[in-house]
Amino acid sequence: MSAEFNDIKFKIEDRVARITFTRPPVNILNIAMMQEVNEALRISSAERDLVAIVFDAGRDCRAFSAGVAVEEHAEDTIFQMLDSFHAIFRTIEQMARPTIAVVDGPALGGGCELVTACDIAVASTRARFGQPEIKLGVFPPVAAILLPRVIGDKRARELMLTGEMIDANEALSLGLVNYVVAPEALEQKINDLLAKFRELSSSALEHARRAIDVGQGRSLDSALTQIEDMYLNDLMKTYDANEGIKSFVQKRKPIWRNR
Repeated sequence: MSAEFNDIKFKIEDRVARITFTRPPVNILNIAMMQEVNEALRISSAERDLVAIVFDAGRDCRAFSAGVAVEEHAEDTIFQMLDSFHAIFRTIEQMARPTIAVVDGPALGGGCELVTACDIAVASTRARFGQPEIKLGVFPPVAAILLPRVIGDKRARELMLTGEMIDANEALSLGLVNYVVAPEALEQKINDLLAKFRELSSSALEHARRAIDVGQGRSLDSALTQIEDMYLNDLMKTYDANEGIKSFVQKRKPIWRNR
């Protein structure tokens, strides 16, 4: 399955949605492009058996994304710009499917925020990351929430307050990315990851993703109470949870129905 857009390429193939940024040279995210990303996510959300969403950049682009269009920070477009950008993150959270960022080149500003929001990030050795918004007299709203959770409070504060850029290896050491590989090895690494996801139940992945989000920033007791409720009253009423347990006991491979 695929759909036609101007600034992205989008397809769903073998239970994986792929959203490729194709606005060269550096994939500046303007309102029109962000609306296309949101539409691709909306289409993806209707696919019950979806196990992952991959974000990457076209081969003719020099960056994953250099961020949101600065000119759309103007007074007459700022609300629409923020609304369109933040809708991407709200939809990703609501869908609760694994997300993977594939970064070959700079991921700055909004591009870095998207990497931060993804469950897994795979970077090439030429990837760079940064939140330079402070140099324009503003700050990154999504990074202000997510970056301290991902890389720790002190280093997140430093990156956002100085606007400095870091390379792929430092991003790996901070936990911003999961893997750093040579540019020519990126696609194979992604294929290896997706092969693992394709063996799993989309229903189980969705419930696991929601449980991880529930636990953010809450006491163990409070989060565990809600997660126990999810486990007993949502997860264990799905076909796949019962099938997974039954197949283990019967020593056979599970047959997922993704529900």
